[in-house]
Amino acid sequence: MTSEITINNKIAFLSLMLISGLGFSQVTDSIPDSQMELHEPVTAMAMETDKDTVNDFKKIKLDGVAAVVGDYVILDSDIDKTLIDLRNQGASTQDVTRCSLLGKLMEDRLYAHQAVQDSILVSDDEVNATSDRQIQSLVAQIGSMDKLLRFYHKEDEASFREELYKINKLRMLSEKMQQKIVEGIEVTPEEVRQFFKKIPEDERPVFGAEMEIAQIVKSPQPTAAEKQKAIDKLNTIKADIEDNNASFSVKAILYSQDPGSKSNGGAYSITKQTGFAKEFMDVAYSLQQGEISEPFETDFGYHIIYCEKIRGQERDIRHILIQPEISQKVLDNARKELDSIRQGIIDGKFTFAQAALNFSDEKETKFDGGLLRNPTNFDSRFELTKMDPTLYNQVRNLKDNEISQPILEEDPRGGSPKYKIMKVTNRYDEHVADFSKDYLKIQELALREKQFNTIKKWMKDHIEDTYITVNAENRDCNFANNWVKE
Repeated sequence: MTSEITINNKIAFLSLMLISGLGFSQVTDSIPDSQMELHEPVTAMAMETDKDTVNDFKKIKLDGVAAVVGDYVILDSDIDKTLIDLRNQGASTQDVTRCSLLGKLMEDRLYAHQAVQDSILVSDDEVNATSDRQIQSLVAQIGSMDKLLRFYHKEDEASFREELYKINKLRMLSEKMQQKIVEGIEVTPEEVRQFFKKIPEDERPVFGAEMEIAQIVKSPQPTAAEKQKAIDKLNTIKADIEDNNASFSVKAILYSQDPGSKSNGGAYSITKQTGFAKEFMDVAYSLQQGEISEPFETDFGYHIIYCEKIRGQERDIRHILIQPEISQKVLDNARKELDSIRQGIIDGKFTFAQAALNFSDEKETKFDGGLLRNPTNFDSRFELTKMDPTLYNQVRNLKDNEISQPILEEDPRGGSPKYKIMKVTNRYDEHVADFSKDYLKIQELALREKQFNTIKKWMKDHIEDTYITVNAENRDCNFANNWVKE
């Protein structure tokens, strides 16, 4: 970035860079429905580019090439696709220029090119597992593979997977290179202090209104009889598959209660890095190809797993989830227990923190007075404008020292429902950054600046050492980096 950028602008850029990872266009494992606008395909392929060696550069029509970075060619069409992707994701493109998009695409290719030079590896298993998760998520959202192929204007699944493989390979190489550049970077308290001191008073960041929230949770448990019913049902399904050659896929569609895989026959492709429950992964990797597990339990319920195929460290599996039923009586008892706890706090028999420690079923919060932690930075404060909408709606009408009535909350991941009571323990008005009160936030900004400067220096050094050429039509761009090497 140029030296004219103010500290506040730099902070804004750093936040964008670290939130977006690779920047403007990424394929994620889950794409919200709000991005799926059917009038024009969401360009999940927006970062696609053909990887050609510089020796093959002459074979490509010259006016179709925007730039070459090391072994990667960026076509004019790549810029167009990235712009479409931005619009489909609802981002404002008013101030986005082709030059800025080209510069970002060149950065991504430089990271990926150098990753290869530094022998940073991304295995086929990793890439394929990522692609499989993305496809499973997209199929679940759109409805079927046929609809997905029509949506992306692809003739068959093989060509779709090939294209997605190229995108994910480049993205993952780029991410690993960026992680390597900034790994181990830390800031000392003195560096944080110096960072804050150099910000002019009239340019110090303003932090929005925040609150701290505590909760006490009761998680109703199914009875032993209901658990056994789930196990018996899975054993019956397993026996029908093994003894009568019934289809595991069909059984999953009919009976599984996993919303993420039910529609595609319970199918998942996993590696040992897949973030499933430990019990689930242990069973999946204990099976031989063609084997079906015995019923086993996780926090989500009871499962059986069928190991369909083994490819090195990757497994193609199918599973069926049955959740033991929690009776209305058990739910009502949990609500009544929370009513009693709430009244005890109001009557002064114990504090909210004491009640959380003694009565809450939520291990993550009970030992900290029920205090929730912000998942973005593990701070106890939640900025109102950035809060999860569901959480915000649960507490927005609570007054100081008021305790909510019991709230029934469904588990979005498919687990059992739970009841909770909530309290806003502290409120913080919008304010200009204060070193003592906002140290953690300032520390994070100082770390981001140090990472930014490290990446900036890395980029400058490697641009000088890498074969780069920019099409004549793009040489007048005011790039942030010295791509034209003037």
